[in-house]
Amino acid sequence: MRLRRVSRNRREPVAMVRLLSVPLLLLTGLWLAVVPARADDLAAQEAQYALTLSSARGDVTAASGTMSYEVQDVCDGWATRQRLDITITNRDGQDIDMVSDYATWESKDGLKMRFRMRQTTDTAVTSELAGTATLQPDGGPGEVKYTTPANQIKELPKGTLFPTAHTATIIAAAEAGKKFIALPLFDGTGEDGAQDSSIAITSWAKPAANKWPSLAKLPSGTVHVAFFDRAPDAQEPSYEVGMRYWENGVADDLSMDFGNFVMAGKLTQLKILPSHC
Repeated sequence: MRLRRVSRNRREPVAMVRLLSVPLLLLTGLWLAVVPARADDLAAQEAQYALTLSSARGDVTAASGTMSYEVQDVCDGWATRQRLDITITNRDGQDIDMVSDYATWESKDGLKMRFRMRQTTDTAVTSELAGTATLQPDGGPGEVKYTTPANQIKELPKGTLFPTAHTATIIAAAEAGKKFIALPLFDGTGEDGAQDSSIAITSWAKPAANKWPSLAKLPSGTVHVAFFDRAPDAQEPSYEVGMRYWENGVADDLSMDFGNFVMAGKLTQLKILPSHC
């Protein structure tokens, strides 16, 4: 599972509008590059999450919401859709409803992607993006062609991954015993092309009993992902998320840090979808 951002401007909670210290990890020699992994072992799924306010800073006094996440194996690729619906209350007692609707298609070789994202605040459209992206094989560079809001082309750096390959590579790194990895990511949620992601893998454990029978026989672990703008002065992450990942890409125990508030997410419904390919 890849948790999508609702916007690049995370530090403004009303607009809604994405802990790791990169220098420290580099200095201690723990930062490891990894070879991108194929997503063949990830599960097609339908998942529902309940979101509650974990902590708040600044203007936010209350927040709640839901998130739906769907992945379908469409034979030539992976089709995903995520809908994030959050209502926050500010110190003036004003409720603000924010919705992010995001969909992608990614080829199974990880080299092609189509994306579409639409965000609204109190039903008014605040952001809309769409386009296509391609990567060269073997970790080569690529480019993204935006069709909405305006035609423009951005280059993608070497090693860039699309969301599904990003998830698969994190899980493969966890299974290999790695603790820290750095991956450029393009997910189609911003107009500036790729972002840097830094991932801390804090555990990877043997299968354990849980409420979801389809996950009980799978190993799982906890990860923390921080996203950074690709700019020389980008010292703080624009968004952070923590979660438990199972081997098949299902996630639970979410912690979504938007800057001025943090949402906790619990898996409430899960259906593993069969492949018809």
